[in-house]
Amino acid sequence: MSTTINVPPGLRNVVVTETTLGDVRGDEGFYHYREYSAIDLAKSKTLEDVWYLLFEGHLPTPAERDRFVAELTPLRALPEEVAAVLPAIAAAGTAFNPLAGLRTALSLLAAVRGLRPLWDLDPVQRKADAMLVCAVTPTILAALYRLRESQEPLSPRADLPAAANWLYMVTGVEPTAVQSTAIEHYLVSTVDHGFNASTFTARVIASSGADVVSAVAGAIGAFSGPLHGGAPDRALASLDEIGTPDRIDAWVRAKVEAGDRIMGFGHAVYRTEDPRSLMLRDIARGIGGELVDFATTVEQRIVDVLAELKPGRNLYANVEFYAGVVMELCGIPRPLFTPTFATSRIIGWSANILEQSTDPKIIRPIATYVGPQPPVPVS
Repeated sequence: MSTTINVPPGLRNVVVTETTLGDVRGDEGFYHYREYSAIDLAKSKTLEDVWYLLFEGHLPTPAERDRFVAELTPLRALPEEVAAVLPAIAAAGTAFNPLAGLRTALSLLAAVRGLRPLWDLDPVQRKADAMLVCAVTPTILAALYRLRESQEPLSPRADLPAAANWLYMVTGVEPTAVQSTAIEHYLVSTVDHGFNASTFTARVIASSGADVVSAVAGAIGAFSGPLHGGAPDRALASLDEIGTPDRIDAWVRAKVEAGDRIMGFGHAVYRTEDPRSLMLRDIARGIGGELVDFATTVEQRIVDVLAELKPGRNLYANVEFYAGVVMELCGIPRPLFTPTFATSRIIGWSANILEQSTDPKIIRPIATYVGPQPPVPVS
């Protein structure tokens, strides 16, 4: 006789496996990659350093970093077969959907490169496939955006690191040091964040032994939802909707009374201020300007009004609120806010996919049936 275990909605606080990649301590307002504070890494290391840390298990020496960069740089280039279909992907639909386009392009990449199931590969080849997918993703997303805007895609530059390359491929202009540093801090801080919906999706698919792209494509689908990665542009749109400081309180109260979600506030795990939001707020203040002044005013008033209307909930700005502000200040167009997030999170997904691929058991939970009780005769 089987034993039924009742679990909370959304699997909240349910432990599903063990990991060496990192953890989120929501009550403390802290998260880490392996043994290092993620925020400390964001402030002191490059995206390539942290990529190496998650894939290899330790921070690279200068020589290891040079070899790693030399390995990944040529992988950023688009295969001709993929580049040839990007114009059609970019033009598809009445509204630009870069994450859907990314899924399509990566699926073609898997076919072109003959990526095989993880189950059939040794660890070296699994890692090589993951490296390819992570390296080429920013190139695909930037190309899709520029094609949609009737601009020529730009090839990645070997002389630019990941964050600066992303800004260059999107805007066509080599970024300033301030812009590159701001975006690199953001990218490093968003590489991984526990067993969120997209990461868990990636691991479920990887547990079946499927290829890397299948697992990544599933993660992208989960990530595209507005309750997950699809919020930075919506959070910034809230600032546009509010317009002026005198409208903040009324706007918040109307949202709460209508039962609407206030994008950029609250988090599924944190019961303190989101450490990523705190770092990005400092970055935004360092750049300065009217948008930053207004954003900080809005943030404080929303927190105060929510504390009044929802006492005990501890609702603070999350990563999406200031992520949108920082990306706007650095010249990233709003349709690419969530894709920018994806260019770093794909590294975390891939690290989780690689870790999951070492476990021979498929993830196979059960559900509690609550429908009409069988057997019912079929008439």
